[in-house]
Amino acid sequence: MQAALAEARKAVAEGEVPVGAVLADIHSGRIVSKGRNQCIGLNDPSAHAEIIALRRAGRIRKNYRLQDTVLVVTLEPCLMCLGAIVQARVAGLVFGARDPRAGALFSRHDILDFAWIHSKFWIVEGVLEHECLDLLQDFFRNRR
Repeated sequence: MQAALAEARKAVAEGEVPVGAVLADIHSGRIVSKGRNQCIGLNDPSAHAEIIALRRAGRIRKNYRLQDTVLVVTLEPCLMCLGAIVQARVAGLVFGARDPRAGALFSRHDILDFAWIHSKFWIVEGVLEHECLDLLQDFFRNRR
């Protein structure tokens, strides 16, 4: 999660909403790819941290299926990112803070209600939750 927070801090420096993600190999623990929100800089509404990390990993591994990986992200993924996580077939997801506005796992939806999810993955939430929340809250407080 520290590496994902570092990516989120880079997003702040670029004027982006501070969300960071890393994709790691579950066997070696090594980081395969990193991502941070870049929607503003890339003029791309799909350029969420999770999507960036998954795209980079696909290019690195030369495969869109990213089995045997875990995605670590500072904020609960939205519905778009959930779809990408399922399509990538990641083994697990770790996230810091829930997103009461757009979180697709528990906050706005319940992942158990999604019958279409053909690729199951494990979830751990609340890792460094306070640090993740503080970064987001500080960002929005400074923008007001």
